[in-house]
Amino acid sequence: MKEKLNCILLIDDDETTNFVNTILIEHADCASQVRSVTGGHAALDYLRSVDADGKHPQPDLIFLDINMPLMSGWEFIEEYEKLLPEQRGKVLVWMLSTSNNPEDKERAMRLGSNGFMAKPLTINKLMSVVRRYFSHLFEA
Repeated sequence: MKEKLNCILLIDDDETTNFVNTILIEHADCASQVRSVTGGHAALDYLRSVDADGKHPQPDLIFLDINMPLMSGWEFIEEYEKLLPEQRGKVLVWMLSTSNNPEDKERAMRLGSNGFMAKPLTINKLMSVVRRYFSHLFEA
């Protein structure tokens, strides 16, 4: 891989899932940074934050759990769509869930998610998303 994604953001209320997915992404060596948060509110705070240069984080890819307390993945997507363009960037949002309900997949796509996949995240699933949407990183 010539380059890496700038950042992948994991949003899941289960810290163990975030830990395992972080290790998996680091092992795949496809992102310079992996950031994980345990809820939608924390993710929105992160996306609204600014660094020392006044820039928003703008991760390239978000893996989002559906069933979380306080703010579900569905509610996160609705609030995410309200963010300023510079806070959203050109982020891909993938729902990552234990749900196998076809209605959840349809709802995810209707709300603006780029995709839906069943947990657990695997290197094959991760790299299929990276290769499909970030193929320019593989160019020589």
